[in-house]
Amino acid sequence: MMAGGIPGMALDRTGVALLGALVLIGTARISLADAWLAIDVPTMALLFGLMVVSAQFRLGGFYSRFAQRLAAIPLPPPALLGVVLAGAGALSALLCNDIICLAMTPLLALGSARRGLDPVPFLLGLACAANIGSAATLIGNPQNMLIGQVLGLRFDVYLLQAAVPALLGLLATWGILVWRFRGRWHLTRALAPVDVRPFNRWQTIKGFLVLGALVAAFLLGSWPREMVALAAAGILLASRKMASRSMLQLVDWQLLVLFAGLFIVNRALLLSSRLDHLVASLRGAGIDLSQPAWLFGASVALSNLVSNVPATMLLLPWATHPLAGPLLALSSTLAGNLIVVGSIANIIVIDQAAQVGVKITWREHARVGVPVTAATLLIAALWLALLAALG
Repeated sequence: MMAGGIPGMALDRTGVALLGALVLIGTARISLADAWLAIDVPTMALLFGLMVVSAQFRLGGFYSRFAQRLAAIPLPPPALLGVVLAGAGALSALLCNDIICLAMTPLLALGSARRGLDPVPFLLGLACAANIGSAATLIGNPQNMLIGQVLGLRFDVYLLQAAVPALLGLLATWGILVWRFRGRWHLTRALAPVDVRPFNRWQTIKGFLVLGALVAAFLLGSWPREMVALAAAGILLASRKMASRSMLQLVDWQLLVLFAGLFIVNRALLLSSRLDHLVASLRGAGIDLSQPAWLFGASVALSNLVSNVPATMLLLPWATHPLAGPLLALSSTLAGNLIVVGSIANIIVIDQAAQVGVKITWREHARVGVPVTAATLLIAALWLALLAALG
């Protein structure tokens, strides 16, 4: 997982997780029945349902239109960057941040280049804002969905706990980017053409109606979130215009397989009691993962070593503090901005940018990602400490 795959083999992180689960089942380290029961079906159902909702917006051309309109706003570069951060952060709080980056990156790059602006600060802002904005809600990213489901967190309570550090984090990111690119906003370059998905007003409106009802149900209702998400997916799949095959092709099946594999591997690890022995050894050395400060630090470190979803799964058994839910969600998500491989959103933006002729190096990303991560994690830590002090 740390290497992103097995060196010398065509296995990525998803393949590694699946292979690990298959080996454990095949060697009887975990029974097939226990492996099946290890998979958290409500979390998987919530992920699937929200992926279908996000696919509705992508097929309806909303993301493409949104990126085009953002890039065309007649504002000075710093103000335009602020609008990009706000827009990407808001969308990422309610829809899948990875898909937002996938759909918006090429058009945002092209739109800024047409105005004689360097696309790099806007694309780095898109990646950072997608991560930070997704931390604001329990449906913004996969690890938040997992944390919310396993710990039984309330949607409205978490929103109140996480919205402030997310908003302040976006503001800090804007300040860092403006300072970093001061005097270097303009650059003339030719980019490769981009295929634009046609905008469908009705399909976009339908998507927003369903999304609005879904969020209202999360905030006001007592129904299980996974059932609400599946109902929303069912409504959107029952379409007269948009083929279900097209929508299901946009579901991130790789992520669902990754979750299933990790659920099985983590369950086998817990059954073996070896993780308990490791944690006991750490406690003997003065490191108690049930304490907020140690849990926060471990989440930041592991999220950049093995990615945030596996890190969250490993640490969830020690999330016993009253603020452990928002602590894990904020730390694992905000840590993703540190280096390119810290989050899938970063990788998507850099890969998509390269396809249209914009090169963003690891060093260039780090010059923004490191101070953004340090600032946002400090904001989150101080905010959580304040919440703990207030009781």
